[in-house]
Amino acid sequence: MRIATAVGVFDAVAAGPRDGRKVLFLHGFPEFGIEWVEQLRALGAAGFRAVAPDQRGYSPGVRPAGVANYRLDHAVADVRAIAGALGWRRFDLVGHDWGAVVAWIVAARYATQVRSLTAVSVPHPAAFAEALRTDPEQQADSSYMDFFRQPSPVPENQILASGPPVLPGVAPEICAEYFRRLSEPGALTAALNWYRANDFEGYEERVCVPTLFVASTEDPFVAPSGVRATEDWAAGPYTLRSLSGVGHNIPEQVPAMMNSLLLAHLASTR
Repeated sequence: MRIATAVGVFDAVAAGPRDGRKVLFLHGFPEFGIEWVEQLRALGAAGFRAVAPDQRGYSPGVRPAGVANYRLDHAVADVRAIAGALGWRRFDLVGHDWGAVVAWIVAARYATQVRSLTAVSVPHPAAFAEALRTDPEQQADSSYMDFFRQPSPVPENQILASGPPVLPGVAPEICAEYFRRLSEPGALTAALNWYRANDFEGYEERVCVPTLFVASTEDPFVAPSGVRATEDWAAGPYTLRSLSGVGHNIPEQVPAMMNSLLLAHLASTR
């Protein structure tokens, strides 16, 4: 489906009846909305209206030039614009990786619109920023960001020359599809601009909506310190589930587990 907003047209995938309870899914890097396909199917079958847009830079219709256009505040505004275009006054919010960062901020700022939050893999941005400042393990885990933040086209050329990514737990054909889309003109630069434009600082905002944070013990990009500290930024009901033996791509690596946790969380926040 396509979602027209004032900033452009977002591509999206969706499932479930249009009159069902609304759930918005936000993807991360290097994924697109299709990373949530198993969750969309499960929620759609359960009667929810689930929508997963391709975020700013990933949707060809919202791919502005310039690093500054990928500041998180723009992505936060996109969420509200998408919800408005869909006619959603209130919705549940789910995010993974960069999508989780955006979701944390949206939930903190717009609690009257967000019924519940499910954040996957990435801690609250204030907790993550603190870990980046003080935890050598997190600094090492995030060292890849220094490469991503190099001026274009240095990282783009190397990434594209390397071929499709290998994402643990993600089917090769899905990795190939991500690579195909990121190989389109301007797509990878836009995706990397999320890293160039943001350092996670300045988002010391507590979340008061019911929150489920799903982390994992084998995530190579997220150290335990930020996961533990996230509780300090939850001012409302908060549950942490850390999945043993699971890597970063939780929605795709263990879809049945993710679906179960998500459906239970949604059921608890009706």
